[in-house]
Amino acid sequence: MNKLALYYRLVRLDKPIGTLLLLWPTLCALWMASNGHPDPVLVLIFSLGTLLMRSAGCAINDYADQDFDKYVKRTAERPITSGRISGKEALAVAGLLAILSFCLILPLNTLTKQLSVAAVIIAASYPYFKRFFAIPQAYLGIAFGFGMPMAFAAIQNSVPPVAWLLLLGNVFWAVAYDTAYAMVDRDDDLKIGIKTSAITFGQYDVAAIMLCYAAHLGLLLVCGSMLNMGLFYLGGIVVAAGIAAYHYTLIRTRERDACFYAFRHNNWLGAAVFAGVLLDYALR
Repeated sequence: MNKLALYYRLVRLDKPIGTLLLLWPTLCALWMASNGHPDPVLVLIFSLGTLLMRSAGCAINDYADQDFDKYVKRTAERPITSGRISGKEALAVAGLLAILSFCLILPLNTLTKQLSVAAVIIAASYPYFKRFFAIPQAYLGIAFGFGMPMAFAAIQNSVPPVAWLLLLGNVFWAVAYDTAYAMVDRDDDLKIGIKTSAITFGQYDVAAIMLCYAAHLGLLLVCGSMLNMGLFYLGGIVVAAGIAAYHYTLIRTRERDACFYAFRHNNWLGAAVFAGVLLDYALR
């Protein structure tokens, strides 16, 4: 039972915020691709797949970062870093979860399966981007948003331009919220040589976060126009903009606890956008 508890922590089931940040964009895409009427089975497949792939990604991330995490106060007690789980165990867990996730999409079309291979490669390679890429959060945004083109592929058997614009918008959102997250560990990351957007943006970190929020919401408006979304969708964007403005009040002082809270609070920004999508289709 103690081992199971460690695996539970390894895949972050005790911290669902990451799963939610993947789930909201994916649900938006499912509703948009199906004109507001997604197959419930498809919603279940993508929801479970999101949970499994995020969990697998966490295991791979901890395996890749085990030599760095021991120097960061927030991560020093993670199961691999503390020596309570081996690296081989973490890879086995990640592999099992990835296989289960792929099994979920076996009933879907070939294009969706092909995109799922790309999704796995992106998720598995993300942790290593922190070694050399100045803004790895952008790559994270691709990993976190790849369920969007997959959703269109599963429903329409194609990936239209609006799906790629949604993915681009998700990249800006991920840079925004994960930069706030990176601000928490900036001092430790500077010591160990990890690259993050918080370090790259430097004194312009807060401004960069707000510009990324603006780009994210702006692209959502463009996508909404392409899909003839109505006032309820616009209302969701307005609420999300208000939440982004609230985050500015949290991060402007660059205090660790406030920045971490802003990161976690992005769950509500994603929920607001999805609520707008849901209501817009439901009340037409």
